[in-house]
Order: sequence, then structure tokens, then C-alpha cells
Amino acid sequence: MKTQTVFAIFFGLFILTMGNTANLQGKDHHAGNGDETRVLLRTDKGDMTIILHNETPGHRDNFIKLVEDGFYDGLLFHRVIEGFMIQTGDPMSKDAVPGEPLGSGGPGYTIPAEFVPELFHQKGALAAARQGDQVNPERESSGSQFYIVQGRRWSDEELDQMDARREQPLTEEQREVYQTKGGVPHLDETYTVFGQVVDGMEVIDQIADTETDDRDRPKEDVRIIEVKIL
Repeated sequence: MKTQTVFAIFFGLFILTMGNTANLQGKDHHAGNGDETRVLLRTDKGDMTIILHNETPGHRDNFIKLVEDGFYDGLLFHRVIEGFMIQTGDPMSKDAVPGEPLGSGGPGYTIPAEFVPELFHQKGALAAARQGDQVNPERESSGSQFYIVQGRRWSDEELDQMDARREQPLTEEQREVYQTKGGVPHLDETYTVFGQVVDGMEVIDQIADTETDDRDRPKEDVRIIEVKIL
């Protein structure tokens, strides 16, 4: 397993997106019911089923629109760090040649942050990548790039140390999840979590286990075959 400092973890998720904040008002994908949207993400390593959270409607509706447009079909998981996360959503990855640097592509807009304390970085969480705080103080999300958390399990002592640095301490439920299921607790409320893998968790581990180059790009391409609404 690769090791990395907290600085490297945060720096690694910063992506270079450009453009204006998206205006996603208008189309309501959930009019008339409170059911969560389920998405099938098919990869050449296996399939994952994901629910999209209604508590983050801007990210939910944007993701649904991109899925319906076929935006993600054929894209690569361009950045993979075992014990941390797997990242995709760069449109430039679709036809990328081996070894080509990736991670700077997007749809040309960002999405306002939607931090919900109850939605946290447990294993399988779907969250939006973004630029760093220095150039993005509002912590707006990339319009297309996202990551899925693998993370690891944390001890009581480690979580106590994190609580000392957090504005809000972890709840008992969060502590139990981070100790038993795992995740990346130090990213909570700094990157928007807008979904959760509910089936196919083993696929995350298979992708995270892929050998990578010095830019964390898999040496053997890991590709999204198709994403569709269920």
C-alpha cells in the first residue's frame, strides 16, 4: 500500500477546471417523490451501484444530466491511490495515450459546494473533486470530476486526534463507521459528498489495487464502460 502525507492527500485531489458556476435550476429529477436516484457504473473491473443523495441537489442533478448525455462513458480512472480513493471524470482521458498526464479536463463550469454533515467520507462515498482553497476559497466542485473513497479503518486514538482539529467532532455513528468500514475522515466538510456505493464495493478495491505510475495514473487503463440511471 502506498503511503502519503495529509498534505499530499489534499493536494492530489486539486484539479484544474475552468469556467463559470453551473446554473442547474429548472429540471427537477425528483419532482413528486423523495426516492434517491440509483446509478449503475460499469467498469472493465466490474460494476458498482450508486445512490445519489437528495440532500445535495445541485451535484445530484448535474451528475444525472452528464450521465444522460453519456459524458462518462469511455472515460478512465485517471488517478488511483490505494488506501485513499479512485478518481475519474476528466473528458480528456477518453482518448488519452499511455503515460499522458491527466486530471485537468472538465465541462467548463463548477458547482457550488453542498456540505452536509451527515454525508461523510466513509468507504464507497462518491464525492466531487475540486481546485485547492488558494484559488477556490468557496470550495466549489468540478463540474465532472469525482472520486470514490476506498480509505482505511481508523483507531480510536487516531479519531480522537482528528476530533481535536475539527470544528465539529465526529458523531458516534461516524466513529463506528470509520473504525469498522473505513474511509477518509479528514476530508469531511471540505469536499462535497453526493452519493454512496451500495453494491460492488469490491470493485473499488480491485481498481485501487492497480499498479500506477508516478502521477498515480494506472499503468494499465481502467475504463468506465457505461454509466446509466436505474
